[in-house]
Amino acid sequence: MDTKLKSLLDKTLDRGLYQIIISNPRKRGEVSKIKIRPILIKGEYMLQETTYQGKKVFHKNYEAQEIITKIENYLSTDFKQCEIEHTNMRAVIFSNRKGELSIKTKSMEIPDFPKISLSHNRVKNHILKEGNVIPFLIDLGVQTSEGKIIRARYDKYKQINRFLEFIEDIVPALPKDRTVRIVDFGCGKSYLTFAIYYYLHELKGMDVEITGLDLKEDVIEHCNELSQKYGYDKLNFIRGDIAEYEGLMEADMVVTLHACDTATDYALAKAVRWKAKVILSVPCCQHEINKQINAPALDSVL
Repeated sequence: MDTKLKSLLDKTLDRGLYQIIISNPRKRGEVSKIKIRPILIKGEYMLQETTYQGKKVFHKNYEAQEIITKIENYLSTDFKQCEIEHTNMRAVIFSNRKGELSIKTKSMEIPDFPKISLSHNRVKNHILKEGNVIPFLIDLGVQTSEGKIIRARYDKYKQINRFLEFIEDIVPALPKDRTVRIVDFGCGKSYLTFAIYYYLHELKGMDVEITGLDLKEDVIEHCNELSQKYGYDKLNFIRGDIAEYEGLMEADMVVTLHACDTATDYALAKAVRWKAKVILSVPCCQHEINKQINAPALDSVL
């Protein structure tokens, strides 16, 4: 057992623990992430492990000493990163190829996460909480002016929160000592672009500069109006083609979600050229390639 890791876990596996996130698997497989949180079962303090396996989620409860052993095993064989959030501190643990650990800690005078609940069956803890008035959600038609989620838009609300869980996971990879530069290629109506800015700047207090790029002039104009309305000085939207965009020399994060046709390819090429630390991408249709496929037997499909 790594003595520094054991000492850290001995200090944090108590009722002040908010959560532990184990991520960045060494090999692409079924398990993408593991979360650990404290719970009370019949008055007994336990730690619940939640394993994310594809679209399935599995729960199992352990005593503190058991979970310490499991965390060490995860970091030595299966995962590269572990983040601990506690009322007194935050800690990030990195594990190299040899399983050697690097631990960084930061004292917390005022915790910036919600009040800890030890309920066994607690309500889903969304990052953007219903009841909190969030201006961009109101203007994008997801939330009422009283902070209630519009029922017909609840799926969009859940989608935005799920996306922010991915953002939450990659925060340790972003620089802390300077402005974080982010580009969202094919931003569209920019639900997620506004969500990224709100989460990183408003909730996390990070210095971020985000550029959204899209071809639709009316959409870009509307998004810039909203950005100015909220006082988001470092959130800007530009009309342009991804392939021709040369507005940056480098970027820390590139987002390209469903950018049409070969736009995703151009976006990924730029992200690699800029040496982006984080790339969040969901490829879209490939009309350019589709038109070049000569396969009569597949005409009904293509």
